[in-house]
Amino acid sequence: MFAGLRVVELASVLAGPAVGQFFGELGAEVIKVENLSAGGDVTRSWRSQGEETDDRSAYFCSVNWGKKSIAIDLKTREGKEIVYDLVKVADIVIASYKPGDAEKLGMDYTTLSGFKTDLIYGMITGYGSKNPRVGYDAVIQAESGFMFMNGEPGGPSLKIPVALMDVLAGHQLKEGLLLALLYKERTGNGQMVEVSLIQSALASLANQGSNWLVANKLPRKSGSAHPNIAPYGDLFLSADNKEILLAVGSDRQFFELCKVLSIHKLPDNEQYRTNSSRVANRDSLNILLRARISTFQAIDLIESLKKVKVPAAIIQNIQEALDASEAKSLFLESEEGLRGLRSFVAESNGLLTSSHILPPPHFGENTNEILSKTLHFEVEKVDKLRSLGIII
Repeated sequence: MFAGLRVVELASVLAGPAVGQFFGELGAEVIKVENLSAGGDVTRSWRSQGEETDDRSAYFCSVNWGKKSIAIDLKTREGKEIVYDLVKVADIVIASYKPGDAEKLGMDYTTLSGFKTDLIYGMITGYGSKNPRVGYDAVIQAESGFMFMNGEPGGPSLKIPVALMDVLAGHQLKEGLLLALLYKERTGNGQMVEVSLIQSALASLANQGSNWLVANKLPRKSGSAHPNIAPYGDLFLSADNKEILLAVGSDRQFFELCKVLSIHKLPDNEQYRTNSSRVANRDSLNILLRARISTFQAIDLIESLKKVKVPAAIIQNIQEALDASEAKSLFLESEEGLRGLRSFVAESNGLLTSSHILPPPHFGENTNEILSKTLHFEVEKVDKLRSLGIII
């Protein structure tokens, strides 16, 4: 899809690199510029307890497939000039600097577009380019309302165990860059596209935002239960001690659920006949459902509910989830046995993706290749840059 497109990634951690991997999965050449003086992308060292990996931690591997790495000391004039040379032959730059840092390094849109007038420049910030605050996913979760809603009633606020604000910002930037590519195709003009973590988070509040803005109801902690539907998101234990989640979204589904559970008269009860009444009487409803569900083996109950099209599931861990048939087409694999997950899942005959893209690169793994083949530097020049400690 993007064969012939060249992307220069001046980004680290999760949001920006996720956008770079997206373009890599669809065939673009993605050159990850890593600052030699800073030790490269900081997530290379973000290992979980007991993790035994090389300079490609599991975290780093989550969003760095399909890329080449060049390690440059960006504080030096010669290092900056290498990036400027790359920009001259690139289509898109992805950046994620603290406010003011891009300008200090000479990696801002104004500077780089001077080397390529039709450049598309994607920038991720925490709170916008005019706000000096640095954006961290956990802080954004706290400030955007997500943590306030997340947790059990009366319990402490909880952070979502995925850096979801970064993921959401990455998706927002992908959309913006795709629109910028379309605009460039129509007009020939490049542009800067900026996405902030805080606005990405707020824009993703969806029905919970409307619960406040439209209904004037402040969303509060409700565990996994849905504030507008019941029983939806509610958890129950089976006879074999498996957690069962119900996602009943209609009166018909509730009727079928009660048939499977052999509580046929429940849908006729005024307290549970409609969704609104079930939401109002969720606690007493769940007591009745809990008693019946606890008599079923989990798999037997799920299979019975599937037959009558009642949404329900057994709670699975990550290993179980990735063993599912739906996960198989998402795997990325390298010759050395490294595995990962694609970030782009849409399927279309015109959107060609491959499970055999470049594996996450070692720090500076492709420096020689990029300088000699992409920028056509002479061997002597490359050797001199390396002897001066400007590249590795």
